[in-house]
Amino acid sequence: MASSLTTFTDEAKIALDTLSGRATGLFSPSLRLGVTGLSRAGKTVFISALVHNLIHGGRLPLFEAQKSGRIARAFLEEQPDDAVPRFQYEDHIAALVNDRLWPDSTRAISELRLTIEYESASGWSRMFSSGRLSVDIVDYPGEWLLDLPLLGKSYGDFSREAFEMAALPVRVDLSQEWRQLSAAVDPNAEADEMTARRLAESFAAYLKACKLDERALSTLPPGRFLMPGDLEGSPALTFAPLPDLSERRARSGSLQAMMERRYEAYKTHVVKPFFREHITRLDRQIVLIDALQALNAGPGAMADLERAVTEILACFRPGHGNFLTDFFSRRIDRILVAATKADHLHHESHDRLQAIVRRLADRAVARANFTGADVDVVALAAVRATREGTVKQGRETLPVIIGTPLKGERINGETFDGNTETAIFPGDLPEKIDAVFGDPGPDHRQNNDDPAIRFVRFRPPKLERTAEGITLSLPHIRLDRALQFLIGDHLA
Repeated sequence: MASSLTTFTDEAKIALDTLSGRATGLFSPSLRLGVTGLSRAGKTVFISALVHNLIHGGRLPLFEAQKSGRIARAFLEEQPDDAVPRFQYEDHIAALVNDRLWPDSTRAISELRLTIEYESASGWSRMFSSGRLSVDIVDYPGEWLLDLPLLGKSYGDFSREAFEMAALPVRVDLSQEWRQLSAAVDPNAEADEMTARRLAESFAAYLKACKLDERALSTLPPGRFLMPGDLEGSPALTFAPLPDLSERRARSGSLQAMMERRYEAYKTHVVKPFFREHITRLDRQIVLIDALQALNAGPGAMADLERAVTEILACFRPGHGNFLTDFFSRRIDRILVAATKADHLHHESHDRLQAIVRRLADRAVARANFTGADVDVVALAAVRATREGTVKQGRETLPVIIGTPLKGERINGETFDGNTETAIFPGDLPEKIDAVFGDPGPDHRQNNDDPAIRFVRFRPPKLERTAEGITLSLPHIRLDRALQFLIGDHLA
């Protein structure tokens, strides 16, 4: 699908930009790593933990260059793109380490350059390599990525699909008010600003309700309706799908014509520049997903998460280039799909969580006809907020996780104050994962006989200190494995 998102002019601009970047890279090698994920998947935490562990020499036994002692140092440098906001690493680390608070979620694009000085493992490579790699980390909301399929869809296609999605069992009650409001509107009536505003606000309210923990749905375009930023209130965000549109061209001056024009403006001024200026410049990509939140909400949320991952994969430009083509076109040759918050489970369930993500990713790859890049999966916790233990319950010994639940979290009627540490038996993920992707039925909440799997959220951990009083790096689960897959080959 990605090949249909640009014009010849767009491709020419992309080629010139890539050529300029590659020329600079001959003397200063760099790798652009995209970090995305849907809301609350932990993008900000992942980037902060990755940088913190590399700068402070964290425990990364599966990251070969670090394990073998070949990394001399890692440090932050000024980023190459002056027009892109800087990822505020220092503020996020202060929140995690000093205040034990999770940093604010990603609301827009940001960037950070981390430079690694290393010694190549190969004597031959040491003769020709500078032993220096700059990793440009690009952080962006996954909700924006889900807008990219809109570039290949007309307003009629968008409207039809939006109403089909709204009628699904997991969404039908949340979309009722918007659908009723839309049904009372005549698309052929005269364009009216207040009508357009009411429809847009009602549609946005439905999308936001889908995003809440109770449903945890993921496929919610247009993404700027959830994160409008400085576009809030603009005509480019004041549109909504209309029902039962005819195949005929909309009458000039009609409500339908107004909505179509604004939908096309959204694609032209918001979606296309994002794709051309950011997505086409990536070399590697990690997609973070909160599979536990979707598991909490049931099979309907898991099916929606799979749909979202499918659409995300379809937007990338995969492929392994060669010396000549790489000068004019960047291709993503490695993508990691990572289930976050593995520390909310005992390690005995990590393999099951990874199997669930493997099934989801494999099905998404097949549905998206995605080829040309290596895709891997991992269950990780960029910052480990719990530790493991056991408790006796009668004759049974139960594996538990120990941590400080966030203020307001509830377990069995008990509400936590945000300061009290407790041991929790998180339950087991199902051995047979088919049920996770099953049909939720006409009422996903009441017709599901299986008990809901429930996970609570924890505060960041207190960092350990050495006898000399030095604060250690942020603890994690499999962050090193993610690093090895994403950048390890460039440090060989």
